[in-house]
Amino acid sequence: MRIIVLGFTGYLGGHIAGQLRALGGVRLFSGGRSPAADLRVDLATADAGRLAEALADFAPDVVVNCAGAVGGDSVRLAEVNARGPAVLCAALREAAPSARLVHLGSAAEYGPAEHGVRVAETAPPGPVAPYGATKLAGTLAVTSSGLDAVVLRVGNPVGPGAPSNSLPGGTAERLLRAGDAPGAVVRFGDLSAYRDFVDVRDLARAVVLATTTTGPLPRVLNISGGRAVPIRDLVDGLVSEAGFRGRIEEAATAGSARSAGVGWQCSDITAAHGALGWEPGYGLGDSLAVLWESVSAQARLDAVP
Repeated sequence: MRIIVLGFTGYLGGHIAGQLRALGGVRLFSGGRSPAADLRVDLATADAGRLAEALADFAPDVVVNCAGAVGGDSVRLAEVNARGPAVLCAALREAAPSARLVHLGSAAEYGPAEHGVRVAETAPPGPVAPYGATKLAGTLAVTSSGLDAVVLRVGNPVGPGAPSNSLPGGTAERLLRAGDAPGAVVRFGDLSAYRDFVDVRDLARAVVLATTTTGPLPRVLNISGGRAVPIRDLVDGLVSEAGFRGRIEEAATAGSARSAGVGWQCSDITAAHGALGWEPGYGLGDSLAVLWESVSAQARLDAVP
């Protein structure tokens, strides 16, 4: 099986490529802007015709699209999250129309939900910020492409190597910098919102299953933990892992702009279990433990002269 992973240098793409590489009978190709990529492409600016020519040379059986932007202005978000998938689908229709496309969407496409409700794939989307809106546009480009394609709507990823621009990774790094002094203070915005976290290793396993499962798949599948917890629980868990002895101060200001106005987020993952036989294998405590270890280990490496 010949598989291309676009966005292989990113947090999600790196874990996904690692699990796919471990499969038997797979020839894995990397795609993205990195000079080390087998397929050099920036989907935000790529020409569909030239991309089709490049894809034809690889003759992929599966393309996994992990390329995406979580920050930046609305123009950048639209270029990467909306235009990118549309260009990719156009190129695949020309170069490899029978290839399967596995595209990473986001639970932010749903927008606010009623507290206590697990949102299924049939729920009408209602994103409240440019990030969710542009991810939804990318999802629509994929689901209407006519390709053998599935969108995995991902919850809030957590686990080893979480980047500093994510809530879990940023929290771990702030606690690390604060140290263990009793007088240390780390300040946050409002931590009362509920989020549905999924371990990045579980997400990667879901992609492997979506890549290797034969037969048609649903157009959209939720991939998340299936359980909402207050963001405060994540912060408290990392405080415990870090042995932080200082003080956490919580303000009434909103948190991330891309999830502002969403007090509750929880996905119904029943369909993913039915279609892929997938369910989460790691709890939040497991994810936070390995996240803290990965951040600590990187700090030790950085400290070596």
